[in-house]
Amino acid sequence: MEFTSTQGGIFPAIEMQVAIEYLVQHFTASLRIGAFLIASPFMGSRSIMPTVRIMLALVITVLIAGKVPMPDSTVMGSAFGIAIIIKEIAIGLLAGLILTIWFSAASLAGQKVATSAGLGYASMMDPDAGGQTPVVGRLFSLFLIVIFLSLDGHLVAIAIMVHSYELSPIGEMPSLFGLIEAGIASAGYMFLAAALIMLPIISIMLMINIAIGIITRSAPQLNLFSFGFPISMIGVFIVLYISVDVLGFAFSDLIDSALDEMEVTIGGLAGG
Repeated sequence: MEFTSTQGGIFPAIEMQVAIEYLVQHFTASLRIGAFLIASPFMGSRSIMPTVRIMLALVITVLIAGKVPMPDSTVMGSAFGIAIIIKEIAIGLLAGLILTIWFSAASLAGQKVATSAGLGYASMMDPDAGGQTPVVGRLFSLFLIVIFLSLDGHLVAIAIMVHSYELSPIGEMPSLFGLIEAGIASAGYMFLAAALIMLPIISIMLMINIAIGIITRSAPQLNLFSFGFPISMIGVFIVLYISVDVLGFAFSDLIDSALDEMEVTIGGLAGG
């Protein structure tokens, strides 16, 4: 940067043209990272203050701005510059959306487990979903986030986004259809992963319900509401307690699959 002196010759100042170019380049570099942080499962949560996301995006931008090739600042004021801004935001949002959709499998599995055990009425306010969510589904989501942070998954995700600047430098216009297709395909993977997570628990709950049905059928004087529901709820608590280790490994595999899908999708930009 070129420095000049003010009229008094005491305080150094950056030339206005250099300052504008500096700000435009850093603003352009922060779009992809900032959009990803907004749409990512953990940093995009409403429990995280927007100031934290902004500061984190600025810190990452300052660290990578000198290593990322930037277009000329005069280009950003043209129609092509607007297309670059839209492309940068789209890459960040869709990359974060892929992780969010994959992570929604844990919440979906928890909701189905709660419904099958009669715990669907035990709900709480979910700030991320903006509505009522069964407690079991929320616990599954928090469990997944804890494992994600303990495995440094957030660092891997940020590293993938930083590497995306090499695959798709700022100023190039790759095809975004691959990202869109990956986002749509992630919805199918979400239902598949949720089914695999909840299938063992649901199978055990099905056997418990069948046993309750046989007992109530053989002894009609037993009240189903006072006899069946407590057994179902106690059974699901016991099954969840026993399955903590298994759920931990399942969530670890889910995180690996989500990061792999994100890396493959971002890698497809090189062929765009």
